[in-house]
Amino acid sequence: MESVLSARGRVTLPKEIQDHLHLRPGDRVKFFIHPDGSAVILPVIPVSALRGILASKVKRPISLEEMETGIAAGATASFRRTKR
Repeated sequence: MESVLSARGRVTLPKEIQDHLHLRPGDRVKFFIHPDGSAVILPVIPVSALRGILASKVKRPISLEEMETGIAAGATASFRRTKR
């Protein structure tokens, strides 16, 4: 895919790229330049889009003890997977 840089420094993203990144008019994008010279474009996700992302299946508050037990279980499982 190609696009042309205008005299004002603007580029129109090809439709396939817009669709892949789920971009709509007015959305913001961020550019990153890697040490090897390659560039990456990523959509800027508004904080409001993250609402509920950490929603738990547990409908009650979890105690610190339960959190620590869960963390320990996850760490143990991770350790077992990497020791093979």
